[in-house]
Amino acid sequence: MKNFLINRSKIGKNSKVYFIADIAANHDGNINRAKKLIKLCAKAGADAAKFQHFKAETIVSDYGFKKLGKLSHHEKWKKSVFQVYKDASLNVKWTKILKEECKKNNIDFLTAPYDLEYVDLVNKYISAYKIGSGDITWKEIIVKIAKKNKPVILATGASNMNEVNSTVKEILKHNKRLVLMQCNTNYTNKIENFNYIHLNVLKNYKKTFKEKIILGLSDHTPGNSTVLGAIALGAKVIEKHFTDNNDRIGPDHKFSMNPKTWSEMVKSSRELELALGGEIKRIEYNENQSSIVQRRGVWVNKNKKKNEKLQLNDCDFLRPCPKNSLPIFNIEKYVGKRFKKDIKKNSLVTKLCLKT
Repeated sequence: MKNFLINRSKIGKNSKVYFIADIAANHDGNINRAKKLIKLCAKAGADAAKFQHFKAETIVSDYGFKKLGKLSHHEKWKKSVFQVYKDASLNVKWTKILKEECKKNNIDFLTAPYDLEYVDLVNKYISAYKIGSGDITWKEIIVKIAKKNKPVILATGASNMNEVNSTVKEILKHNKRLVLMQCNTNYTNKIENFNYIHLNVLKNYKKTFKEKIILGLSDHTPGNSTVLGAIALGAKVIEKHFTDNNDRIGPDHKFSMNPKTWSEMVKSSRELELALGGEIKRIEYNENQSSIVQRRGVWVNKNKKKNEKLQLNDCDFLRPCPKNSLPIFNIEKYVGKRFKKDIKKNSLVTKLCLKT
């Protein structure tokens, strides 16, 4: 797995998980709310606060959605799809202010530009680009972002493996720093969505792309179960939406994490990182004494004279097992050997007790 930096954070096989708090539309059109959410997610353990740069006019067709009607999570929106995007769009004049607020709170500023013009505009403010799932088939913006020579974070919701392959191949032509995120693009906050997240796709990504990519997860399911599962499967970048109040009105609030649940997620994830550890099986430092008190040693159940042979029925296999005890797994190797000196009943039998 390749290693690279997002600002000062190392992203790679042996790095800590990098947490992106996607504030998205949860600023509700208010710069002070946006700044407040940056402070809250930083305090809750986020490594980056992410926004979305789009103009309603260049991301949705008002006519098209009116003709299509409201589907999926749009069904609950009281305003038209176009108007919701209009209200949720980020004032481009905020960009520098948000960047500075992130810096003040010691986290990174990231965004997903959904507009070719915005790809250029945000470049000097961000240390990595996010490509949302909805743009995985828009080759023009994918290539433009990849050529910016900054890490690319690609979400793969509502796409198939052929589309993922094509997009990854296109990005890697121009840019070798890629985070590939499994994602399920459903924002209804329903429990049944756990049936569709398919974290094992991460195994497929790892097998297919090997060391060419870093694994990640962009998730919209409730809680942090999927996050812990993804980390166990090798994900090093996690993105979840963030708000301060799930009861607020807006397109993203309901399925977002809040400061309490975000903190719990980070805490559980850090514990899991420690627990995953390395791949070498060994007696660990904190087990050294346990291995003595839990294992069985070789203890003689009668007095034995010098030059007498050790017989199997002389032995009781009992706890504890001091480190110099005969190994009982291969005790037959020592049966029949003679004692070097007298040994009393209930004594530990060691290699030093027997003649070679």
